[in-house]
Amino acid sequence: MEPMQPMKPMQPMKPMEPMKPMAAPDSSWWPKGLSDPSSSGQQDGMRYAFFPAQRRLAVERDGRLAQYETGDHRITGVSQTSGSSPSGATFTSQNGEVDLSTLKRAD
Repeated sequence: MEPMQPMKPMQPMKPMEPMKPMAAPDSSWWPKGLSDPSSSGQQDGMRYAFFPAQRRLAVERDGRLAQYETGDHRITGVSQTSGSSPSGATFTSQNGEVDLSTLKRAD
């Protein structure tokens, strides 16, 4: 049997490295001149960003960008529909669901 080696004292832990700042949202796809979006996201090849200061919704689908006037709707989310919506996308606002086809194009 081999003799036991003496235990080495514990070493102090290395200090944690500072966290890197979170990346800003990818603003390269929506039109210039719009403020920061209050909500944005993407789903099934479509992405959107809602700009409350301008009451605009930017939607990019299949590489094509469109802007819509949202009136008093504050867009908070999106769900894509199959068949029941002419546009294929229904947005959520404080007033309930808003079909994209009911919003006026602004571009």
